[in-house]
Amino acid sequence: MTQATQQKLIKGATGDWEVVIGMEVHAQVSSKSKLFSGASTEFGGAPNSHVSLVDAAMPGMLPVINAECVNQAVRTGLGLNAQINLRSVFDRKNYFYPDLPQGYQISQYKQPVVGEGVVVVDLADGEAVTVGIERLHLEQDAGKSLHDRHPSSSYVDLNRSGVALMEIVSKPDLRSSEEAKAFLTKLRSIMRYLGTCDGNMEEGSLRADVNVSVRRPGEPLGTR
Repeated sequence: MTQATQQKLIKGATGDWEVVIGMEVHAQVSSKSKLFSGASTEFGGAPNSHVSLVDAAMPGMLPVINAECVNQAVRTGLGLNAQINLRSVFDRKNYFYPDLPQGYQISQYKQPVVGEGVVVVDLADGEAVTVGIERLHLEQDAGKSLHDRHPSSSYVDLNRSGVALMEIVSKPDLRSSEEAKAFLTKLRSIMRYLGTCDGNMEEGSLRADVNVSVRRPGEPLGTR
């Protein structure tokens, strides 16, 4: 074990612990229209002003893929040194949520548009960390529940419903909060340089789910 690795260990009453971090990053695709409809993706606007019949899940409305969103995902995959899959499949992820009018999310899982890749992250101390990318897949965003418009009721804004997201899943290669921050910063820089995501976190264009676990140094990864 290197000295740098030892410095990242957490001291506990029963010995040292190693932090293991993986990230699921949701990046909004830079495109003028949504993933399966022609409605605008412009940020802001009056509630429910950027909603097509497809986004509202009206009966008989069928989704039509936005080719530019696929192109943007492929560009991002190339920037991540990732495998570009010549065949990808969309699936329905069924769950109920008030701002998900269809009752399911159109997403990808087993056959995503982009496969495994790698990102080399430079840290402040001069060390470099190689972070594996598990996959990048396209999926729809949900709407937004508004809880500040009425004292006893919640409203739903579907402007964001159907907006294209790239979900970028990393391998569990991060070992500290500093590495996680540096990885997300590098990822944001890559996408902004490529023009595939504006990275405006204050607008919800870039969101990260961080999966954190601990183990004894040298132990194999466990399962949840």
